[in-house]
Amino acid sequence: MLRKAYVPGVAALLAALLAGCTGSSDKGGSTDDSNPGEAGTASAAAQPGKYTTLPEACSAVGRATLDSLLPGIGELTDEQQRESAYEGEATATFDTDRKVGCRWKVESTDATDHLLVDLERVVSYDNSVSDDDEAEELFARKVTAADLPEPTASESTTQSSSPSSSSSPGSSASPGSSTPSATSSATSSASSSASATPTDLQPRLLDDLGDEAFVDDALSSSGSTVKQRTVTVAFRTSNVIVTIQYEEQPATVGTVPDSKEMQDKARKLASQLADSLAG
Repeated sequence: MLRKAYVPGVAALLAALLAGCTGSSDKGGSTDDSNPGEAGTASAAAQPGKYTTLPEACSAVGRATLDSLLPGIGELTDEQQRESAYEGEATATFDTDRKVGCRWKVESTDATDHLLVDLERVVSYDNSVSDDDEAEELFARKVTAADLPEPTASESTTQSSSPSSSSSPGSSASPGSSTPSATSSATSSASSSASATPTDLQPRLLDDLGDEAFVDDALSSSGSTVKQRTVTVAFRTSNVIVTIQYEEQPATVGTVPDSKEMQDKARKLASQLADSLAG
């Protein structure tokens, strides 16, 4: 009799449990927690970037621009050597859809000029982070690494100033100047121009190029006599980051490469590349 009384009790308990599970399901609650999560992730997936490919870097810079940036090309009398100088040298890359670059080097009687153009297409591997956001974060790191000085109040109105208003005392004259001897002027004033750069030519953020941009300008010494200037212009447009590095090392001891001239040339090239990407 005791055994018969126990069995109905167990059955009643099981029935109650089953009823509870059924009731939970009937109220619309899902027992599969993975489905809502997956749906939420899919709906929140970030959009891909605008660019899915990159241009061929060595063909991205026109010959007229190279003539300006690398004046030594005009002094090359050997046609094959001149053609090779125009073609440049592609930088090593494992994926031309993600990163391409090209470098040029030309020597002249006045200076040795180097030009590097690098393009990187940023892709996010996190579904919740867009390619643009990933590129923005990467560009922020480049700005931090450049260690730009704090902007001054006058910079916002002098970024596009004319050559005459942005030249500092002691800097070398620009090409085409009416000054009788631009080279001798630059040589005689090398010490003063090497130690001071006009405020509007200091490394700074740019607001007229791509989604965000900056220019860096550094004057270094090779040994103790020859000064080499390196101007870097970098900008981001959507999920592509473009970096231009332009270097000049004069052949004449004591001559200092002109900061404004080099920045103007590098920024002009950057604008051309930005326009070609936009098109």
